[in-house]
Formats: sequence, structure tokens, C-alpha cells
Amino acid sequence: MIYKENDITIRREEEKDYRAVENLTREAFWNVYRPGCTEHYVLHCFRNNPSFVKKLDFVMEVDGKLIGQVIYVRSQISCDDGKVLPIMTFGPISILPEFKRKGFGKRLLDYSMQKAKELGAGALAITGNIDFYGKSGFVPAKSKGVRYADDPDADYFLIKELQDGFLDGVSGTYSDPEGYFVAETNADEFEEFDSTFPKKEKLALPGQLF
Repeated sequence: MIYKENDITIRREEEKDYRAVENLTREAFWNVYRPGCTEHYVLHCFRNNPSFVKKLDFVMEVDGKLIGQVIYVRSQISCDDGKVLPIMTFGPISILPEFKRKGFGKRLLDYSMQKAKELGAGALAITGNIDFYGKSGFVPAKSKGVRYADDPDADYFLIKELQDGFLDGVSGTYSDPEGYFVAETNADEFEEFDSTFPKKEKLALPGQLF
């Protein structure tokens, strides 16, 4: 599965890409949400997680240069009536710093969401900035009856229907897949993994979340 437009290529990640994609992800998130980052380790571990959707594991290239990546994982909404509604979430989604704010992230996201829809996903959930994700049709999840387990009134917990009416009448709670917390639950393994990458300075910066 390959998408090409002018100098842009979006294709599935291959095993030979793994290390380069992990380094790309590390560069994209370094010192953004915390001093250093953990997203490259999350990516590394998710590839062997049962919830990982291999068919939605994409990289983006510009003129043959690897500049972006996104993965999808299966998740669910625990409905108040006791039912479980399967959905998907995505991330990390990464764009190299020098290519950010040029529309590449939205193009990668929109392409991958279309492929998720073709695979049968009814909705996507994400924690993120509405100013970015709203451009791709995301809305605060609470407006669709879905609460975020860690912060039920969160404006940053977003959702998008891929199938019209998929969330009609839904009332329930979403929890992040456990794989997103692997760096916290396996701190020693994470530090050992991160030490195999080029040394970078960890900085505490304004606006970080952790």
C-alpha cells in the first residue's frame, strides 16, 4: 500500500525502518511534553502489542527522506449499559521538527484515517489539541457522550466518527490502552532503551505537561 503525490510518499512501515522511525519519533517529541520523551519507546513496544493494527502502521517520506510516522491501536468505550464499543486510537504521530507546521501532519493523519475507515473502524479517540485535530473533524468527546476516564470533563479528549451515527445514543467511558504507559511501568527497560540513541539534553520548558 503506497500513496504518492508529487514528492510525498506514504507507505506501510517495514521492519528495516524500525530504528530510523524510532529515532524520528524521538526527535519529534524531544522536550515537547516533558524533559526528554518516551514516545519512541511506546512505539517500539506497541509493535508487539495485540492491540497494534499493523495495516495502519504508516511512514511518510518527502523526496525519499523519512519525515513522519503514525500507528493505530484498537481501543474501546465501556458503555454505561454494560456493552463494550470497539473503536481505535492513534499515536504516536510524529513529524520531524523541521517539517512541522507545513501541513504534512494533517496529510498523514487524513490519509491514515481514511484507511482506518476502510478497515471498519467506527470512531477514533485521541487526547490532543483541538486547534490541530479539529481541522480533521475531531470534536470534544464529551459532546458525543464519551468521557475520558482520567478527566471526565476534559476538553482535550477528542473523538471523530468515521461512520455516520456510530456514536448515536452512546454514553460511556474511554480509558487509554495500557501500552501508552509502558515507559512508566518499565522504567528501567525504558532508560536502557533510550540510552542506545544519540545523547540529547533533557530540558524543563514552559508548557510541558509532565
